[in-house]
Amino acid sequence: MTRVLRPRDWSSHPAYIDAGYRSTALRGPTKPLIPVKAALSSLAGPVFGHESLGPLDHDLTQNGRKDAEPLGERIIVTGRVLDEDGRPVPGALIEIWQANAAGRYIHKVDQHQAPLDPNFYGAGRCLSDADGRYRFLTIKPGAYPWGNHFNAWRPNHIHFSLFGHQFATRLVTQMYFPGDPLLMLDPIYQGVPETARERMVARFSIDETEEGYALGYVFDIVLRGAAETLFEAGR
Repeated sequence: MTRVLRPRDWSSHPAYIDAGYRSTALRGPTKPLIPVKAALSSLAGPVFGHESLGPLDHDLTQNGRKDAEPLGERIIVTGRVLDEDGRPVPGALIEIWQANAAGRYIHKVDQHQAPLDPNFYGAGRCLSDADGRYRFLTIKPGAYPWGNHFNAWRPNHIHFSLFGHQFATRLVTQMYFPGDPLLMLDPIYQGVPETARERMVARFSIDETEEGYALGYVFDIVLRGAAETLFEAGR
């Protein structure tokens, strides 16, 4: 029997267009959305198999390495993917991408005058296990300037894209780090209602920290419902 999905709690998500986040004025919809009846394909797919993943896809400290270790602070990012009822979502495809330790992406559009790291690709993916758990090894991303306003800097963050068992459980979001002073100045983070912002901030965990190797952070992701992890820059 097909499970009926509950409506999203849009009141906790950022607005389509936010005056502080200037580019949303160019890409945010200005007309009401048109409800579309869910088709079977949106409730039954997609399906991802383990054969589509490489052995180092989850390890960003190795999957872009050419001749040396990537530069920067090694971190572990782990957590669980949950549904609206708090149940684990196994087999969810989780993809991440990020800047390197100097705050630079490997992309032709990124012309920030910070060094590229030839041993850091900046992207990875994995599948959640039977308990909904995922785990990445990576480098803590650096802050970087962006052209939103005068002296604008993005906080340290990692982009997440998730596919659950249904297209309706697609989520694109950002994970931030606790105690980052730039959060109070960032219009993307500030564009989320205050009561929901902390859902996007990972928590430091000494239990996930590996002695002599890397600090650990926990970022649980809820795909739907009142405790849903927030969408990145709108819906």
